[in-house]
Amino acid sequence: MGQSWPKGTVTIAPPVKRPQPARHKNLLHMSTSAETAPQNPGQLQDAVQRVRAELGKVIIGQDEVINEVMIAILTRSHALLVGVPGLAKTLLISSLAESLDLSFKRIQFTPDLMPSDITGTEVIYSDPETSERRFKFLPGPIFANIILADEINRTPPKTQASMLESMQERKVTVGGEDHLLPNPFFVLATQNPIEQEGTYPLPEAQLDRFMFMIKVDYPDEEEEFQILKAYTGNEGTRPNPVLGAGEILNMQRAVRDMPVADHILRYAERLVRVTRPGSEEALEFCSKWLTWGAGPRAGLNLVLAAKANALLNGQSHVSCDDVATVAPPIFRHRIIPNFSAQSEGLTADDITSKILESVPKDRKFD
Repeated sequence: MGQSWPKGTVTIAPPVKRPQPARHKNLLHMSTSAETAPQNPGQLQDAVQRVRAELGKVIIGQDEVINEVMIAILTRSHALLVGVPGLAKTLLISSLAESLDLSFKRIQFTPDLMPSDITGTEVIYSDPETSERRFKFLPGPIFANIILADEINRTPPKTQASMLESMQERKVTVGGEDHLLPNPFFVLATQNPIEQEGTYPLPEAQLDRFMFMIKVDYPDEEEEFQILKAYTGNEGTRPNPVLGAGEILNMQRAVRDMPVADHILRYAERLVRVTRPGSEEALEFCSKWLTWGAGPRAGLNLVLAAKANALLNGQSHVSCDDVATVAPPIFRHRIIPNFSAQSEGLTADDITSKILESVPKDRKFD
């Protein structure tokens, strides 16, 4: 006998339709046609000086940090800022977004943060006219021009890994659909070097995505006096926007277009290759003190950052001095001191200084 069903009406919900995946979908497209970029190194230097002047309204000191962050932006790269709490890392990044007239989002990384909290998620949306149900993508905070990834080492590796595609591919994939991130796009992350409990060290693959590891130091005596004087009275002024997205994109193209002589490229290549312990080109102290040396991405970043440094200084060409200037924040997280170096109190910066002393600048390598 067949089974008898109880009387009554059984309502079956209509199936949820997922839109056909598009190849790419840009949620925040930035128009660049209406803005004019600086056309020569002098104009670019003036533009950056205007940004620095605006940052000077709220940031006291930290000139080297600001310079390195500007290089990261001009080279379309990301930066990791490392410093103890209270050194204005967050204030610097938010003020920079204001002076550049870019959208800004802060993501506070915590142990319970999920990947979808960063990238966004799909929800079921019911069309009020047709009652048809579809999936609708709700973008996460990653969809902004400047992202502050605050205390990035406080979240588990699964969530850290969700940043990888965004940083490298500049897109987010959810439900088989690609969503392009706005252009320009930068991740400026912070991490506290003194608190280790409850943290998850960034894997080397993710550290390598950052062009710079920027060390944020304590202010000097006069700067600290000015900080006390400025921030214990009435609230000061905020930065005014002096550069737009289109100008920044054109400045990035100017950095890429800057020519570099072959002997400068050879110098950058040599700096990278001598760091690799066990190789024929390795310097003796690198084989003694390093577990791992710098990879090819370090060389690419040396050349790009040297170009930006030259333009920031109003130069029309790149010199070996420009390469040497940007080497410490590039090598800081890419060369790994071993136990022998640590027992002698040597840091990556100390070893980088010895490398720069040992590799001649003016030699034209074969």
